[in-house]
Amino acid sequence: MFKEALRSVVEGTEGSIAGLLMDFEGIPVESFTREGSAFDIETVGAEVSVVVKAIQRAGEMLDVGDTQEVALKSEKMTTLIRVINQTYFVAITLDPEGNLGKGRFLLRVLAPKLAQELAT
Repeated sequence: MFKEALRSVVEGTEGSIAGLLMDFEGIPVESFTREGSAFDIETVGAEVSVVVKAIQRAGEMLDVGDTQEVALKSEKMTTLIRVINQTYFVAITLDPEGNLGKGRFLLRVLAPKLAQELAT
């Protein structure tokens, strides 16, 4: 179920490279990378999990509520992270010209489905 869900988001988002479901300890649950890409989404996920945890702690200290989404944009890629619950997040990585809005939408729709599946 998870791989197909990630595949649908990656293939449904123009310019996306890979998708990942991971826990906040940096342990991947599932990933999907477009065919022909040598991109290592699991390494990216492990590194950004540290950043997202820091953002979550800052949000708690500022009393602004739970972190829902984080975007990291660099010269060569954009990574979108959608927090599912206290344990898991889902992410996709896009090339610089990728359709960021579509990726955000698809992750927002997917997150509750993943949360339900992870709870069973």
